[in-house]
Amino acid sequence: MDLELLQERARIFREIRTFFDKRSYLELDTPALAPDLIPETCLEVFETAYLAPPNSKTRETKPYWLIPSPEIWMKKLIARHRTSVYQICKCFRNGESMGHLHSPEFTMLEYYTMDANYLDSLTLTEELFVSLLGSAAQTGLHPPFLRITMGEAFSRWAGFNLYDAAEKGTLAYEARKLGLDPPAELETVALYDLIFIHAVEPALPKDRAVAITDYPAFVPCLAQKSPDHKTVERWELYVQGIELANCYSEETDPNKISRYFEREGTVKNQTALVPHGIDKDYWKNFLPQTGQSFPEGKIQGFPQCSGVAMGLDRLVMALTERSSIDSVLPFPMSLR
Repeated sequence: MDLELLQERARIFREIRTFFDKRSYLELDTPALAPDLIPETCLEVFETAYLAPPNSKTRETKPYWLIPSPEIWMKKLIARHRTSVYQICKCFRNGESMGHLHSPEFTMLEYYTMDANYLDSLTLTEELFVSLLGSAAQTGLHPPFLRITMGEAFSRWAGFNLYDAAEKGTLAYEARKLGLDPPAELETVALYDLIFIHAVEPALPKDRAVAITDYPAFVPCLAQKSPDHKTVERWELYVQGIELANCYSEETDPNKISRYFEREGTVKNQTALVPHGIDKDYWKNFLPQTGQSFPEGKIQGFPQCSGVAMGLDRLVMALTERSSIDSVLPFPMSLR
């Protein structure tokens, strides 16, 4: 990585901090090691351990995991302090390729906005891009982003109604019509992923940033359901056809969060290459916190907010018109 690119990477990070600082977001600095994580069946993690000193009486060994996202820590602070926050930090995901679009160690920008929903966060993200781009010539990155719902994306590029097919159990049939050959045992979520990855995602416009909104509710995540109950308030941002950011209107119901942890945690520890600790009491962060005061009749747990997670290495790659993650990392893992 040459000096000019290092300087541009540093400029982008400074501009991001300035953008959020001007809007009175609190910058956080949370741990990279965690004794437990949010169960996410779509990713693998790195495990390590704390070893007690040799002269310790207990000689304790305690497992820890490197965070795939700072979310687990950031939400604990949001629950207590109820303020808009952001963080730039290293995150870690195991079992992924190196070099082109992935790095097992990468830099994440994560920001949460109080009293906001996913569409507010989308507008904020457009404003961030305006700030980062200035008068730069990459017209394909300039807002407004193309906004399209997941249902519309399936209709346009896969050629069928996603929700009708999911309800009728015909996703496998639609996959075969597209030239895919799904195994017989694939269920709804896996079939949806298969079609999206092979038919929809490759067809996304490359000359304009695209925000796919309103994801199907049958895909488990910690986003609030939309009024139609078919979708959740979620979007993902694609730049030059590459996934860059993920956003939710954050789920605030402690009962739903408890059920999610129980359900996804069971699957995670049955299927993960690296099982990890799961905080069975995490849902309690979404109850009213001790010492908090509320307006009369307004007792509330976790505040209404929206969070965005953005891969900064991919952002730098797009802004500097590079074609691989390795080219914008000071020390790429594939070359260590």
